Amino acid sequence: MNPQETRILLVDDEPDILEFLGYHLRLEGFIVEVASNGNDALRQARAIAPNLILLDVMMPGIDGIETCEKLRSMPDLKNVMIAFLTARGEDYSQVAGFDAGADDYITKPVKPKVLVSRIRALLKRMPSGDAAVPQNRLIKAGDLEIDQDRYLVVRSGEEIQLPRKEFELLNLLVSRPGKVFTRDDIYRSIWGDDVIVGDRTIDVHIRRLREKIGEESIRTVKGVGYTFVI
Repeated sequence: MNPQETRILLVDDEPDILEFLGYHLRLEGFIVEVASNGNDALRQARAIAPNLILLDVMMPGIDGIETCEKLRSMPDLKNVMIAFLTARGEDYSQVAGFDAGADDYITKPVKPKVLVSRIRALLKRMPSGDAAVPQNRLIKAGDLEIDQDRYLVVRSGEEIQLPRKEFELLNLLVSRPGKVFTRDDIYRSIWGDDVIVGDRTIDVHIRRLREKIGEESIRTVKGVGYTFVI
């Protein structure tokens, strides 16, 4: 994606960070808008429809986690890439961020060149936007129906709301029932090679999926990974 066509919304409550990162991103040709809190970020996102949002976690009022959840609930912003940019590096914070719908988790302080590299990797993962003939891609697996276009899961006639990463994980597992997906397979497919997540992240997502679609649907292959069972 051409930087000159890429609009980034940078959200942080520290003016120095907004100025420093905004300056370097603009040098790379990106269009940069800024917001200093969660409420401003929501208003800005609705107004400018950014391609990417860099979002601080620790902010007064609505924190980054809640802001991300609200952004993901907006249909017009379902394809925007969201990366947390935060000094918090604990696993539980990463899990909360990905569970809220984030695509990446970047720890501050970060060198501008490293940040730009991560941004370019994220932008490569964006939908291409080709105007192909729309298709209703519906996967049926046991008592589950997964609508890939609407990010909707139905179990025995009942709709189940899943955060984005849980949906993508389920979609991966049901794509080949019976296949054992290793942890590395899952990391690469769901988070990408450029995203570093804590060891507990997959385990937490699997546990939450089991709670929603049934314990028996996902089997653990000890020391290897996970498989979907019909």
